[in-house]
Amino acid sequence: MLFLAMRSIRYRPGRFLATLLASFLGATIIMVFNSMHDTAGASGVDDVTAEFLGVAASIVGGYGTLLVFFSVASTLTVNVRQRDEEIALLRNTGATPAQIKRMVLGEAVAVALVGVLLAIVPAMFGGRALLEAFQDSGQASPDVDHAFGAIALTAGFGVTLLASMGAAFLAVRRATRAAAGANRSTGRGRTFTGAAALVVGAATVCATFAFDATDPALMGAPAYGSIVVAVGLALFSPVLLRVFLGWLRRPLTALFGVNGRLAVHNMRQRAAQLAGMLMPLVLFTGLATATLTMQSVENDMVKASGLTKSVANKNLEAINLTVVGIIVVFSCIMLINSLYAATSYRRQEFGQQRLVGATPGQVLGMVGVEALVLTVAGVFLGTAAALTGILPFSLVRADEVLPDQVLGVWLGVVAVAVVATLATSLATARRTLRAPAVEAVALTA
Repeated sequence: MLFLAMRSIRYRPGRFLATLLASFLGATIIMVFNSMHDTAGASGVDDVTAEFLGVAASIVGGYGTLLVFFSVASTLTVNVRQRDEEIALLRNTGATPAQIKRMVLGEAVAVALVGVLLAIVPAMFGGRALLEAFQDSGQASPDVDHAFGAIALTAGFGVTLLASMGAAFLAVRRATRAAAGANRSTGRGRTFTGAAALVVGAATVCATFAFDATDPALMGAPAYGSIVVAVGLALFSPVLLRVFLGWLRRPLTALFGVNGRLAVHNMRQRAAQLAGMLMPLVLFTGLATATLTMQSVENDMVKASGLTKSVANKNLEAINLTVVGIIVVFSCIMLINSLYAATSYRRQEFGQQRLVGATPGQVLGMVGVEALVLTVAGVFLGTAAALTGILPFSLVRADEVLPDQVLGVWLGVVAVAVVATLATSLATARRTLRAPAVEAVALTA
C-alpha cells in the first residue's frame, strides 16, 4: 500500500498541492519562531535579549503551533474526504481498512516531509529577518547572530508530521466506515474535543480577572483563551452551519431564487466538508479581531495616561503585532487554500448541473451564495470567540464592557474575510467552468 501511495502522489500531484502548501507554510512559521529559542540559547547572547527572544518564541510559537496544527489538519481532511469513491473502490476490490489507512498515512507523511524540507531554507531567511526586525525596534541586541538549530527543526518536523498523520488517520477512518456501509460515526471524539476546547478557553479567559489593570501580561490570557474558544466553535461548525442554514433558508430563497435554493441544498449535504473551510475563517476572524482590538485599547490607555511606554509594554506590543502580522496572514492563506481545494474538486458536480440545464451563470450564482453563507457563519463564530477575550480585557484594563475600538477593527477584518472568501470561491469556480460539461462529468481524478 505504501507503493500505491507513492504512485498516487506521482500521477496525481494536483490533488496534494493544497496539503503541500499547508505543510510548507505551517512548517515555515513554526521553524521561524522556534529558531528564536536556538538564538536565545546561543553563546554570547545577553540576558535581556535571551529573555525577550524566549518569550516571543514561546508566545508566538504557541499560537502558531495551535493554528498550524488545525490548518494542516483541516486541509488534509478536505483532501481525504474528497476521495470517498476511490476508497470505496479499493474496499470493493479487496483492500482492508488497515491497508487503506497505511496508504493514506503514507501519502500524508510523504507530502508533509516534502513540505518541511522545502520550508527549511525559507525558515532560515525568515528567522534572520525576524531577528533583524526585533533588533531594529530595540528589543534585541544588534550584536546577536541568528541561529537555526535543533529546536527549530524538531518543532517543524514534529508538529507538521503529527498534524498530518492525525488528520489522515481520523479522515480515512470515517471514509472506510462509509465505504463499508457502516453507520456514520456519532462524532463523539469531535464533540468531546470541541467541548474541552470551549471549557479550557473559557477558563483561560476568566484568568484575566486575576491580573491588575497595568500588568504587562494582562493581554496574554484573553488572547490565548479567545483562540482556544475559536477552535472549539470551529469543531462544532458542521452542526452550527446546519443551524445557520435553517435560519437563512427562506431569506436566501427569497433573495436569490433558484441559486439560493441550490446553495442551501448543497451546503446541507456538504456540511462536514465545509467545516474544513470554516475553521481557518473562524480562526482568522477571532484572532485578528481580538488581538488588534486589545492592542488598540492598550495603546489608547497608555496615551491617555500621559505615561511613556515601558520596555515591557513595548516588547509586548512588538510581540502582539508580530503575532497578528504573521499568523493572521497565514490563516488568510489557509482560508484561500482550503476554498481553492474544495471548489476546484467540484468540477464533476458543476458539469452534472450544467448537463441537467443549469447555466454557468446559475452555477456561479450558487457558489457565490454558498460563499456568502460561509462568510456569515465564519464571521459570526469568529466574532463570538473574539468577544470572549475582548470583553474581560476591556473590563479590567479600561473599566468598560465594549471598547469603542472594536467596531473599526471588526469592520476591517470582516472586509478582508469577505473579499478572500468570495474572490477565491468565484474565481476558482469560474476557472473550473471553462471545461466542457461532458468532459467535466467524465473526469474521475
